[in-house]
Amino acid sequence: MKIAIIRYNAGNTQSVIYALNRLGIEPIVTDNQEELRSCDKIIFPGVGEASTAMNYLTERGLDKLIPTFKQPLLGICLGLQLMCQHSEENDTKCMGIFPMNVKRFPPKDKVPQMGWNSITHLKGNLLKEIKENDFVYFVHSYYAELNGNYTIAETDYILPYSSAIQKDNFYAVQFHAEKSSEVGAKILKNFVSL
Repeated sequence: MKIAIIRYNAGNTQSVIYALNRLGIEPIVTDNQEELRSCDKIIFPGVGEASTAMNYLTERGLDKLIPTFKQPLLGICLGLQLMCQHSEENDTKCMGIFPMNVKRFPPKDKVPQMGWNSITHLKGNLLKEIKENDFVYFVHSYYAELNGNYTIAETDYILPYSSAIQKDNFYAVQFHAEKSSEVGAKILKNFVSL
């Protein structure tokens, strides 16, 4: 099985590689369109700022390519946000795979959310055998709103938001699955098995 990690100057690529290596998988890291098309599964990671990341994707035509993929694709953190319609981070137009908006947490509390938090209202095969209220690791200041059609996990931090979403072959998690211990490893394994 050929698994690709999309290269676009996103900060957590190395930790995703290590997490996949622990599952016995040797991914390729590429922004080459043909290579990406030929892969069985694709991971779209991300740590960084939305507009800079979108500019990089746009320059390489990846903003148009990614929404056309038919194989399973998993967005992580900023990857999830860029798959939505719009982000409040520097007023960024994103890829629109999910008709959802990304907003900044109201500054009533500590932003960014940094650390472990629980996931609830779990649905679908990506989260198979994950338990209600299992803990995963987050680092983010922006969140995707809840959406009855696409939200497959929720988390509460200041307010409830989508910590995982799915539409057809597109999956995304706001938390860092690659840094979320056994729960994260199980989610990555579920993705690989889709």
